[in-house]
Amino acid sequence: MSAATTRSRTPRTPDRLCVEAVELARAAAEEAAFPGVVGAHVSAVAEGDRVVTHFFESKEPGYRGWRWAVTVTRASRAKNVTLDETVLLPGDDALLAPEWVPWSERLRPGDMGPGDLLPTDAEDLRLEPGWSGEDTPPPNSVVSTEMAELVEAEDADVTDRAVVPVRGSITSVAEELGMRRARVLSRYGLHSAADRWDESFGAKTPMAQAAPASCVSCGFLVAIGGSLGQAFGVCANEFSPADGRLVSLSYGCGGHSEAAVMPAPLRPAPPVLDSMASDEFTLRPTPDSGSVPDAETDLPAEDLGHS
Repeated sequence: MSAATTRSRTPRTPDRLCVEAVELARAAAEEAAFPGVVGAHVSAVAEGDRVVTHFFESKEPGYRGWRWAVTVTRASRAKNVTLDETVLLPGDDALLAPEWVPWSERLRPGDMGPGDLLPTDAEDLRLEPGWSGEDTPPPNSVVSTEMAELVEAEDADVTDRAVVPVRGSITSVAEELGMRRARVLSRYGLHSAADRWDESFGAKTPMAQAAPASCVSCGFLVAIGGSLGQAFGVCANEFSPADGRLVSLSYGCGGHSEAAVMPAPLRPAPPVLDSMASDEFTLRPTPDSGSVPDAETDLPAEDLGHS
């Protein structure tokens, strides 16, 4: 083990003059704090060569376990101790605030109330571009990109039995009428269900009244089939109070996907003084400006102080 390592692990001996400067440290703490909040002297710790920190109890309300730390020092071969720093520091049993957590990590499902607005990040992994009407299949299409290229090359038809029947076709009408079920909802049953759902998650609720936009334009809305799909959908925003619920298309909340975007980083204001440009100053006024004598009465060059 080297001598340097041995010295670094050896505790420093506090400087005697710095340790004895308790009253100087107390006066500095009382000057920085409110009157009567500096308590008894706790300890003195050596911070370095001729550098000692004095700790005093803090009687400040709300700062339980905190201590006033006053650092004093003196120069080499000097007998006068000077003040270095005064600060209020937490002790081992100090009452501290919990660790700060960003709002995006603090937010929990159900925390959003009427009037609250939840900005959506432009790169939110829960959202993706919708179908733009181009020839490429939608993001959730059952036809893969490779199969679409093969169909285009061979001019073939691709059918998938899992695909929902086209609206208006005979198959869709048959399923809508419930031909595979013994009984189906009546018109009265449909209207009753719609009234219940609209009462809980409809346009007249306080959340929808304070919402910036309705669910019909929200990316978190999952469409449903049948006639009720023309007025209702399923919410898929985990932070919305209607997550997993059937909501009216006229319902809305602050978690709308397009209601707000994350604020752009602040840009510094343009400089008030332009330090890059240069101003032109005339060293000698022009003869026709009227502020100089005529050429005949102009002073000779030697009168300007040059020999």
